[in-house]
Amino acid sequence: MAEPEKPADSPAKVVPVAAPVAVPAVTAAAVPAAPKPAAKAKKDSGKPVDIRRRLIWACIWGYLGVNFLMFLRFFFPRALFEPKTVFSIGFPSDFGLGVETKFQRDFRIWVVRNPERLFVIFARCTHLGCTPDWKQNDQKFKCPCHGSGYDSEGVNFEGPAPRPMDRAHLELDATGQIIVDTNRLFVRDLKVGRDEFNNDGSFLNA
Repeated sequence: MAEPEKPADSPAKVVPVAAPVAVPAVTAAAVPAAPKPAAKAKKDSGKPVDIRRRLIWACIWGYLGVNFLMFLRFFFPRALFEPKTVFSIGFPSDFGLGVETKFQRDFRIWVVRNPERLFVIFARCTHLGCTPDWKQNDQKFKCPCHGSGYDSEGVNFEGPAPRPMDRAHLELDATGQIIVDTNRLFVRDLKVGRDEFNNDGSFLNA
């Protein structure tokens, strides 16, 4: 029996081979550069050594500045500008009956005129030396420190004041104006038997 014919050898199948993928060359330019550290601040800023150096220089310049000011102080007078103790307050006719307070700020006095005489009270409380105020509505002098009260003639009647307020020396100059001298005061202290309110110079006749 004849063997069946073998089919002719079929051509071998060609399996396509994928082309090799080109790998891009890695260059130095393609590699990302490492981040650079932030620029340093000035070398010495914020360092303890620099802070101490500045503090030392500040102390040195401050010391020199104070000494320079003290040196300049020698070229200026050291006079104390105090109010005058001898001054004119005008003519007797310038004052009406009652208490005149316009000289309190500049000369620390009150001018008082009653039907009989004119006199000047030195505005100093006899308790601790504060300056009382004239209370027009109450017709009295009232010390703001400890509450001493004086009548319109400066005689104490309430509070811790031990005696009346002092009165300044008065005289008329050649023109008839009143000259007040607060260096010469007249005192009334009945506890020691001293009463100078009627002495010459303590008042002017009205």
